[in-house]
Amino acid sequence: MNAAAPPGWRLQTHAELDSTQASAIEAARAGDPGRLAIRAELQTAGRGSRGRGWVAPPGNLNLSVLLRPAAAAPDPGRWALLAGVALHDALVCHAAGLMLKWPNDVLLDGAKLGGVLIDSALRADGMLDWVVIGLGVNLVEAPDLPDRRTACLPGRVAAGRIAHDVLAALDARQSASSAEICAAWMRRAHPLGTELEVVVNQTRIAGRFDGLTPQGALLLQGQAAAISTGDVFLRPAVAPCC
Repeated sequence: MNAAAPPGWRLQTHAELDSTQASAIEAARAGDPGRLAIRAELQTAGRGSRGRGWVAPPGNLNLSVLLRPAAAAPDPGRWALLAGVALHDALVCHAAGLMLKWPNDVLLDGAKLGGVLIDSALRADGMLDWVVIGLGVNLVEAPDLPDRRTACLPGRVAAGRIAHDVLAALDARQSASSAEICAAWMRRAHPLGTELEVVVNQTRIAGRFDGLTPQGALLLQGQAAAISTGDVFLRPAVAPCC
């Protein structure tokens, strides 16, 4: 069945899917023209970052978005930051204490509220063929995770409403430059100087947040090389910037 969507979008809403991300990727590979959003009331085999499962009780947001942007490279850092900003903007009127954490988390009072997953593919000529943005938010229930605190929104908000607002927020910034997206992300993130611990290939790197590269990689004070992937933990927990 179909639900309301901003102009130019097709939003499909399903009672149950194994994975909205898998369904959107299947549509991409089948030649769907893009601007397709797939939402499931219940997701039975959701996927998080780095191959983790994503637990999604009924009522939480399970949404995947298929785009076919004109770009020379997949640039996953840019898309993860853009999706984080859009998700933050769709949620900010429903809860105080929101903050973005690199590379793909939305925090509420320091606990994980939602996350972003990026999949993409190139054409034979090296141009970007498609990108699928997966977005999950704990709207009614926060699953227990072994390595971090989780949170859900303090008030009941319909997943369909958040999905609509996320799509509108993506439209508002999709044509922005990478520099503009990085700047928007920084305004919603933990402050410069925040103590972080990054786990990269089972190696722990501690340092203070020093911003982002133009490509969206993480910079730590005292670290010569930028970090392009890893699990990030705030040490200690910090208050949101806004």
